[in-house]
Amino acid sequence: MKKMKSTLLSLLIAGSVINPVYATAMNSEDSSGNDGGQETFRVYVEANKKSEKSTLKTQYSARWELTENGFSTDMNEKQFEALQKNKNFTVTKVPIVTLDTIGLEDDSMVENETLDSITSLRASQQIPWGIKAIYNNDTLTSTTGGSGINIAVLDTGVNTSHPDLVNNVEQCKDFTGATTPINNSCTDKNGHGTHVAGTALADGGSDQAGIYGVAPDADLWAYKVLSDSGSGYSDDIAAAIRHAADQASATGTKTIISMSLGSSANNSLISSAVNYAYSKGVLVVAAAGNSGYAQGTIGYPGALPNAIAVAALENVQQNGTYRVADYSSRGYTSTTGDYVIQEGDIEISAPGSSVYSTWYNGGYNTISGTSMATPHVSGLAAKIWAENPSLSNTQLRSNLQARAKSVDIKGGYGAAIGDDYASGFGFARVQ
Repeated sequence: MKKMKSTLLSLLIAGSVINPVYATAMNSEDSSGNDGGQETFRVYVEANKKSEKSTLKTQYSARWELTENGFSTDMNEKQFEALQKNKNFTVTKVPIVTLDTIGLEDDSMVENETLDSITSLRASQQIPWGIKAIYNNDTLTSTTGGSGINIAVLDTGVNTSHPDLVNNVEQCKDFTGATTPINNSCTDKNGHGTHVAGTALADGGSDQAGIYGVAPDADLWAYKVLSDSGSGYSDDIAAAIRHAADQASATGTKTIISMSLGSSANNSLISSAVNYAYSKGVLVVAAAGNSGYAQGTIGYPGALPNAIAVAALENVQQNGTYRVADYSSRGYTSTTGDYVIQEGDIEISAPGSSVYSTWYNGGYNTISGTSMATPHVSGLAAKIWAENPSLSNTQLRSNLQARAKSVDIKGGYGAAIGDDYASGFGFARVQ
């Protein structure tokens, strides 16, 4: 597939660093108080009849129509309360998603030089430890694979002008600011999305002095679904999932959706979008969350049966021994060893702690979390799919499970068996 460079609208040089790792959901605040209930917030409206939906759309500007009789829109508290009393409609507030941090790294680890020096700023680690681990090769000097496969990164955007990513960009779209995706706009002023993209498919740059991701020949679909502060609406995320699926179907290309975000509760808009994408042949990979090590803490959409929930591994004393990080969310012990992925199960483990990757200012940063583990799996899936194009998304998923090897669970207390509640089927690697 021919790759096209996308236009970067702006580039912010970091003054301070946010270490975003995973997204947790929180409800929109009520717009009451001194403003008289005039502050607006996002809602989703479901009409009992299609005709009633059309009538209501004349009063409100529809943002996304994600169901046959429903649409999202913005309204104030008074309008919301009035519509709740109308038996012809069901109206609910759309949850807000925000990036969470676990504070494992500090500002000193960011290579955020001035703008003038960014062109000469190159990576201090060409092959980060997680890439070496997933290739099972400590002497690795470059990576290959992923040609013809799309990796849709749904996140805070991506610095598509980053030297290590610019050659892979095929789509760059913003779902946060309008009622339709804004083309050639996916600016990342947070860093999280750029970091995720680098782990999945960074190609070392034209001078081969940058970092390498798992699948450097894959095509990047950079979808901005979260704001620069790391917050966003569930309907925007759902719209982006459906758009990626439709794009894959329209172009006849194989696509992997990579989401290092989520919420503590299931959301019908996102879950239905994940099911839709999966039915279209798309593979959905999502972070498990950073709420470990208590069991039953996996976030959504990772917890959904049609998404691969990824746990985070750490390299114990840098000696090639991997175990599930304490912060990585867990499934349920009652499902351990049944070899069946159900709702709320971890499926695959991947490197997640102290991961070095591309950053939004054109440099590099080291951060940690299941957000960082997720693109390792997305990149691996792209590499496998490119080598085995006849596989369906469900067969590809089975292939990942078959490649997985047991790893130590929390604290090193024993090894995973079957689909363990902490590590799933284990650490899936290239070989």
